[in-house]
Amino acid sequence: MTNSMTRRRWLSGLGLLAGAAMTMGGVAAQAADSVVLGALRFTSHGAGFVAYEKGYFEEEDLDVSFEFFQAAQPIAVAIASGDVDFGVTGVTGGLMNLAEKDALRIVAGVLHEKKGYDGMMVLASNQAYEGGLTSIDGMKGKSVAMTQVGSTFHYMTNLIADAQGWDMSDMKMVPLQKVGAMVAATQSGQVDVMIMVPHIAKALAEGGSAKEIGWLNEYAEYQISTMITSVDNIENERDKVERFIRAYSKGIADMNRVFLAGEGAEGEKEELTKMIHKYVYNDRPYEKAAPSIQSGAMYLNEGAALNKTDVATQMQWFKDEGLVDSDLTVDQLVDDSFVETF
Repeated sequence: MTNSMTRRRWLSGLGLLAGAAMTMGGVAAQAADSVVLGALRFTSHGAGFVAYEKGYFEEEDLDVSFEFFQAAQPIAVAIASGDVDFGVTGVTGGLMNLAEKDALRIVAGVLHEKKGYDGMMVLASNQAYEGGLTSIDGMKGKSVAMTQVGSTFHYMTNLIADAQGWDMSDMKMVPLQKVGAMVAATQSGQVDVMIMVPHIAKALAEGGSAKEIGWLNEYAEYQISTMITSVDNIENERDKVERFIRAYSKGIADMNRVFLAGEGAEGEKEELTKMIHKYVYNDRPYEKAAPSIQSGAMYLNEGAALNKTDVATQMQWFKDEGLVDSDLTVDQLVDDSFVETF
C-alpha cells in the first residue's frame, strides 16, 4: 500500500469521525425536551417567565414555550387534550372532573393567599359603591363576576360568604368566561363586585375605574393555583416532571426574594420586572407597566410546596355543590410524590 493511499484513507477516516462527532453533537443539541406551559398573563405566573428568561428551564434540558389563556379552567382542558404539557392554574371544578377521569394530577403548589401579603382584592363597581356598597359586609345579594361556574372566583366568593355566614344562594354569580370580560363588566357597572389579582385590581382602583372594598385574605388563606400535568407525564416522563418543577421552583424563589422580601441585589428588581413585562402588560410601555407588575407580586409557595389539606377542603366544597363527581378522592386529584405537602 502506498503512502499516498494510506494518507487518503487516514484522512477519510478522520472525516467520518468528524461527521459522526457533528451528528452526535447535533443530537446532543436537540436533546432538550420540548415542553409547552399553559399560563395566564399575570404577575402571579411570573415565576415561569423568570425561570425561562434566566435559563433555569434550559439548565434542566427543557425547551419551554408558552401557551396563554384567558381563564383557568381551559388550561386543565388543554392538559387533558395533550395540547399543553404543564399548566399553572387555579383549583377549579373542571380540573377536578378531569382528574377523576385520570387525565391529570396536581403535582405542586404555586400561588397561595396568605395574610401579610397583598393578594386578591375585592372591588365594587363605581355605581354599586355610590349605591352604598362600601365594604364586603354589603356584598350579600349583590352580583359577583366570575369566569365560569366552578372557577376560582366562584370558590373565592364562597369563602367570603361562608366567613360572613351567608349562603351562596344569597349571591348572584355572573359567569363571563374571561378575565377581560369580568373587568369590563365591573367598569361598566354590569356587575356589582369583582375579586381580582392585585396587578389588575390596584390599577383599576388607582385609576378610578372601580373601588377597593376589601381583601380576600381578611377572610381566608388558601391554595389558589397549582401546577398540573398529565397522568401520562407522571407515569412515563417522571424525570421531566421533576426537572420542570425544579426549574420553576427557582423562579418562585427569585420572585419571593426580590418582590416580597426585598432582598434583591441592586437593579435586580428592575431586571425581573423587565423579564415579566415581556409577558404581562407587554402592550404598554415598560415605564407604565412596571408599577403594576411590581405591586402585583403575590405569595408563591417556596419550593412549589403544596397545601394538600386545603386542596382537599376545596374538593369537598365542589362535591357538596354538585360541581364535581362525588367519587373523586384527594389522591386522584393530587400526586404528592414530587414536592413537600402540608
